[in-house]
Amino acid sequence: MLAELFVSDRALIVKYEGKLHFPTYGAFKPGTVFGLDYEYEVNYTDLKKLFNSKENSKNWVLMPLVPYSPIKENYRDDDTYPPYKPSTSTKHYLGTDQIGRDILARLVYGFRIAIFFSIALTLLTYLIAIIIGCLMGYCGGLIDLIGQRFIEIWSVPPFLYIVIIVASLIQPGFWILLVLLAIFNWMGMTYYMRTNTYKEKARDYTAAAKVLGAGTGRIIFKHILPNTLSTIVTFVPFSIAAGITALTSLDFLGFGLPSGTPSWGDLLKSGNENIREAPWIITSTFCAMVIILSLVTFVGEAVREAFDPKKFTTYR
Repeated sequence: MLAELFVSDRALIVKYEGKLHFPTYGAFKPGTVFGLDYEYEVNYTDLKKLFNSKENSKNWVLMPLVPYSPIKENYRDDDTYPPYKPSTSTKHYLGTDQIGRDILARLVYGFRIAIFFSIALTLLTYLIAIIIGCLMGYCGGLIDLIGQRFIEIWSVPPFLYIVIIVASLIQPGFWILLVLLAIFNWMGMTYYMRTNTYKEKARDYTAAAKVLGAGTGRIIFKHILPNTLSTIVTFVPFSIAAGITALTSLDFLGFGLPSGTPSWGDLLKSGNENIREAPWIITSTFCAMVIILSLVTFVGEAVREAFDPKKFTTYR
């Protein structure tokens, strides 16, 4: 959420002629604001060098830890061409890609897009799966039969072919990919919810709720669903990891986010194309994926244990 405070080509603070400016989350500032002779946005790295070159200057610029944008070409050496190796002197800590974009910046912003996409996909998928699965399990009969046949038919079309067809017609974006993945990902979780609802429906507390006059919606969402929470939480970390992997795979194949968007799939594709000249691209991306997916799994396991009712149950 706060990536711009650590990785950005915009300055955190600029002091110019006794006045403080905070460009990070504000509108772009033209060069004329800082005494320069152009109207387009300031290059804050060059502005910092300009202020530092003047003796006894009271003007200064505070840049983020990584002063580069994930989209723009940030740096070019006069003697060589990108990709450039990792270097602390230029603050390209993980190097650059073949057009001079900072790898660390693209990893950070690519992760933010991937995790937001994955969380949104998980929420949307589980919303559909929980509603349909609980209705199938609780109502049974014809609703359950029709639901199962529909799932069997809907699971036949190959997802990748659908994406290829859509990509040939329009440029897939964040929301289009989210909807496409959601309408194909809900079926697996639906079966788990159906089975658990069948099991909880047969318990005494469900019969007691019916006797007290509780409606179908109240029984499902107030009684049955909370008792299936451990199943839902168990699958959440795997769903989030799968969402990150799915977006990365689509970007790698060229059917994902628009070209130029910072994404891990684009980095893997770039690293694969330049594996001899710039092995640091694919190495950095691969290590980042391993670390993040492992952390998601560990955090999810801890959450599952916290919500597992059997952990706090004593059998006599």
